[in-house]
Amino acid sequence: MMRLNKFIAHYSTYSRREADQAILDGYVRIDGEIETNPAIQVDERNANVMISGNKIVPNDQFTVIVYNKPRGELVTKKDPQGRKTIYDSLAKQYRHYIPVGRLDFASEGLLLLTDASRVATALMTSKMERVYKIKIKGPVTEGMKIAMGEGLELEDASAGAHEHADAGPMSFAPFYAYQVQKDQGDYSILKVAIGEGQNRELRRFFAHFGAEIVDLKRLSFGGIELNNLPTGKVRFLERSEYTSLREFLDAVEKAEKQKQKNEKKAPKVFEKSDAKPAKKTFVKDKAKVKAKPSNEPFSTNKYKPDSKFAKGGKK
Repeated sequence: MMRLNKFIAHYSTYSRREADQAILDGYVRIDGEIETNPAIQVDERNANVMISGNKIVPNDQFTVIVYNKPRGELVTKKDPQGRKTIYDSLAKQYRHYIPVGRLDFASEGLLLLTDASRVATALMTSKMERVYKIKIKGPVTEGMKIAMGEGLELEDASAGAHEHADAGPMSFAPFYAYQVQKDQGDYSILKVAIGEGQNRELRRFFAHFGAEIVDLKRLSFGGIELNNLPTGKVRFLERSEYTSLREFLDAVEKAEKQKQKNEKKAPKVFEKSDAKPAKKTFVKDKAKVKAKPSNEPFSTNKYKPDSKFAKGGKK
């Protein structure tokens, strides 16, 4: 059994939010009857669910494409300021595809898009490695190296953020890997691998150390490489990439089912507690805190900082 809104998002191009709205607006029918409760349970294999007159057929077919995004394009459907978006460049057949995360206006490189919201959600919320090549103003300091290896927590991460973003705390997990390729004093070039996709994460990270990122290019996501794909062009995943992705999605689905099973078994406690929630503290000295990256299917985070990109290192 599955919640109706999740069923629609899982087996169609609708996002969870779009599914909720369609249900509330009366566009969804179950066995011919209008259903306005997004939380109602449906049998995902036998349910007769229709949205706007189209039947939703459960299947595991999906498509993922790789787009080499150029600088000067927004990852959004429309821009109020009239700036160019990725959908102005992509062919019409990809207009309904969902981007897996974002690259900001000034960034370039690998962007995955898919026609299945469940695939996009699974990838975006995963800890798969994202590999970037970046150019920063100034040298690579010892403080940067320590933070890349051990993580960083900031009470105010507004530096490097979008000008309209709210100032607030931000936590950066240890990088999966990094390599200083050039350090010439006035500028430096690094190759880094991280397992998160927070808003302008790398720009905020280096801005904390007073270093502006002037070039940022994503080279890979979860083992899917940009390779020699020309800027502004698209390619489909290769068979081996689809195989790895399906293994990853199967693992995610299995973990979700186990979680739901455990929640059903867990006893419900209704007693009121007088205990106050723990106050979050921001660690300024993280020398003793060394988080370990998690190993997941469809990932290559099995190395330590500087090891993967070294000459002769495993690729």
